[in-house]
Amino acid sequence: MSKKRKGLRVAKLIFAKLVLSLFLISIAWVLLYKWVDPPATLHMVKRRAEAGKAEKQDPAINYKFVDLDEMSEQLPLAVVASEDQLFLEHSGFDVKAIRDAFERNQKGGNIRGGSTISQQVAKNVFLWHGRSYLRKAVEAYFTVLIELIWGKQRIIEVYLNIAELGDGVFGVEAASQLYFKKPAKDVGRRQAALLAAVLPNPIKYSAKRPGSYVLRRQVRIARAMGRLGGTTYIKTILPDYEEQN
Repeated sequence: MSKKRKGLRVAKLIFAKLVLSLFLISIAWVLLYKWVDPPATLHMVKRRAEAGKAEKQDPAINYKFVDLDEMSEQLPLAVVASEDQLFLEHSGFDVKAIRDAFERNQKGGNIRGGSTISQQVAKNVFLWHGRSYLRKAVEAYFTVLIELIWGKQRIIEVYLNIAELGDGVFGVEAASQLYFKKPAKDVGRRQAALLAAVLPNPIKYSAKRPGSYVLRRQVRIARAMGRLGGTTYIKTILPDYEEQN
């Protein structure tokens, strides 16, 4: 065997081992977070670094993970009504929304995505933010993994805890305590709709001082929550959701 062929064979073997190692690490990582709450995400770390560079008085991240049964049922209902009304029906991807977003983006103007809640969790928990085909491909891979390994209940639970709902404010517990002076389990329908209303851009839009755009979105989301069937709809998504109150 020539040195060239031998070198190529060694390179292929190393590459195969690398791919296998990354695959096993990704599976272990997803399995770990099925039962262990993420201590932080790459996006949180990035936001804290940005705050430090901006020399803010308090660059700390406001984040507290709480279980789903420690949240008002209005909160998962609000984000599903706002972000992903086909959450129960799809397997991680809303093909129509992706196609519509692609067609809009082809026409120019502001780039818009068609990401489901599952895709947003995959991106925010395991990946960096960016707009490259490589990142989208890895996002799709992790989306499939969490749909298969976590299931809908864990996905919505993690989403509600890691979603940024203000400048450095992550998760519904931190946001509820900061904006409403109450725990997430006591949040009502309109307050849940208000938190969901800032999700498109939690740095630009504020739940503490909502402008006209956020208030209009709040009304639309509250109506969508009713059209879905209210909290009864959430209990069909999460059949083992404990009765509250």
